[in-house]
Amino acid sequence: SSAVAGTGLGFRREKKPVAAVVTVYRQKSHADVLLGKILQGWKQDGGEGPDLELVSLYVDQYPAEDLSVELAKKHGFRLCKTIQEALTLGGDRIAVDGVLSIGEHGEYPWNDFGQHLYPRKRFFQEITDTMTKYGRVVPVFNDKHPGPQWKDALWMAQRAKELNLPWMAGSSLTVSYRSPDDDLPWRQGVEAAVGIGYSGLDIYGIHTLEFLQCILERRSTGEQGVAWVQALPTSKIGWMLEQGLIHSELLDRALVATGTDRQAVLNDPPADGAAFLVGYVDGLVVPVLMLPGRAQGIGAAIKDQTGRVFATRVQEREEPYYPHFAYLLKGIEQMIHTGKPAYPV
Repeated sequence: SSAVAGTGLGFRREKKPVAAVVTVYRQKSHADVLLGKILQGWKQDGGEGPDLELVSLYVDQYPAEDLSVELAKKHGFRLCKTIQEALTLGGDRIAVDGVLSIGEHGEYPWNDFGQHLYPRKRFFQEITDTMTKYGRVVPVFNDKHPGPQWKDALWMAQRAKELNLPWMAGSSLTVSYRSPDDDLPWRQGVEAAVGIGYSGLDIYGIHTLEFLQCILERRSTGEQGVAWVQALPTSKIGWMLEQGLIHSELLDRALVATGTDRQAVLNDPPADGAAFLVGYVDGLVVPVLMLPGRAQGIGAAIKDQTGRVFATRVQEREEPYYPHFAYLLKGIEQMIHTGKPAYPV
């Protein structure tokens, strides 16, 4: 049956045992909307779910609304006091086939840049230290961006490379629904693009950048990389338009897609936002405008080499229970079963 798993013929693969390392586990937290789908099915209603079994869980903080203690009693997974215990089940070997590291939500400090210092690097270091100690490497998923700070993310990437670790990271919005459901044709050239985001820089900046990137990496030169990034204050948006750094038609299309009023942005740009310029190795330079209090969603407008323009917006649906996280979990499931990331970090 394993040979035809995933072919739609009704056969099921053996469920792979996984450990999870999370900051908090409360209702509607990232732990809940990811791990809950392993425990309770894709729709978290008791139906069919992934071919994964949660066998152990380490929780860093236990707020009053914690769900993990009761869920451990209900589902029988081991609630662990250390990350090492979660990976070894208290034994002398790595006893799981994959690890989900979910450093999102919880009471953690903020730095001067407004970044929430979640312990993603600490989680990753303890996970990989345990693998090194016991001589077995298994796939690891890191929720959202690897580390809140560049030095953390870089260290994690280097360590993953050193260990030849199958590693995925990122947010659910790259695999979420779109309105309209449009995309760049595979290996199509891009003349210009504009991204729009809303909400806080730290919590939603990564969502906006990743959403734009998951479209642009489809282009003919899409995976050569990023050469530089610059962040400007939103007060510079008018100047950027005058200088041609922002394509005016694409800005309008992206603003309409995200329910954003152009004059409101130009007349009173949000001081807590930012205007990113992303310079790609192939020479494409793309503005990404973070407009908290102005934009009503995350979106992008693209003009391809044929002259076609399209704009689309992310849909963050709540029913059936944050389904974009089910699509993210499908990628994680694929990596844990194949040993190869579904897509690059």
